[in-house]
Amino acid sequence: MAGVTGPDPNAELLQKAGVDLDTGLSLEELDAVERRFGFRFLLEPRAFLRLPLPVGRGWPDWRRGEPSQLGGLLTWPVDSALFDVRNNEFWPLTWGSRPPDETHAVAVARRHLEEMPKLVPVYGRRYLPAAPAPSPAPVFSVYQTDVIYYGNDLADYLEHEFGITKPWTPRPTTRIPFWSDLAEGAESEDL
Repeated sequence: MAGVTGPDPNAELLQKAGVDLDTGLSLEELDAVERRFGFRFLLEPRAFLRLPLPVGRGWPDWRRGEPSQLGGLLTWPVDSALFDVRNNEFWPLTWGSRPPDETHAVAVARRHLEEMPKLVPVYGRRYLPAAPAPSPAPVFSVYQTDVIYYGNDLADYLEHEFGITKPWTPRPTTRIPFWSDLAEGAESEDL
């Protein structure tokens, strides 16, 4: 664990789980990531990334990662939902009538999806909303429009995913428009 100082419960949990840890990101590195990719981390993940930084398979490499790979992780929630627009008739009522032409329908869906709170990768297909979402924010597992709560907040998620697994009931105190609706079982006609 290169350059790690001071006990941090999340770092200790991840280390026990066998996750490699590196020196946390500096404020300058975090600011550069946010500028490069056009989003802001919420305070909780921003603080998490400043302490011992999880690295390796599944973790976004904000320090050394290929911009195209990181960009792909950031666009995954929208691109993944568009799969369901194309292939599974996903079309929320709030979007109005679905255009009959698939290319036009996908373009309209993309515009609507890009208006939703942006999600930022945490690990694998696990995502937190970007600022200005309220904090603490829930962690979502996102695969197409199959969205599941995976933690009530970042610390709860890390314990659930990497800690001693106990029966877990999602009880997020913060709702994130659209994504929370999907996590709570909303179908197209409910949105």
